[in-house]
Amino acid sequence: MTIRSAVLLCACMTLACGPSPSQAARTVAESLPSPPPPPSLPDSLALRAPDGTELWFTDARTGTDSAGATCVERVMQLRRDTVRVPVPLLYTAERPRLVNDTLAEAHIYLNCRPGNLYRINLRNGQPIYVGLE
Repeated sequence: MTIRSAVLLCACMTLACGPSPSQAARTVAESLPSPPPPPSLPDSLALRAPDGTELWFTDARTGTDSAGATCVERVMQLRRDTVRVPVPLLYTAERPRLVNDTLAEAHIYLNCRPGNLYRINLRNGQPIYVGLE
């Protein structure tokens, strides 16, 4: 065996003993702090329209701002009689405001900060982008 072959063999053996890329990624992921679990909060009434339609806060997530402080950001569900319609992807930390008999509005929140304003259609639960306020 030549010196070159021996060096190459040692290099291959050293690489073979190291962690695989997926193992290295898992090691890095395991060293990062875990995000706090989402809070378990009861559903709570956020708004009632004159026709009896209600917006309820349902699921929640924990947000963390740039200074490390946490807050609770919640999604809503439209309720009318026995009908339950989730308002998709609109996490907020504020109580929605009634605009008229068919619309409510709230800011979307991310990392404990209010973002764009959305209107919520009280007939079908769909959020409607309004923009920055």
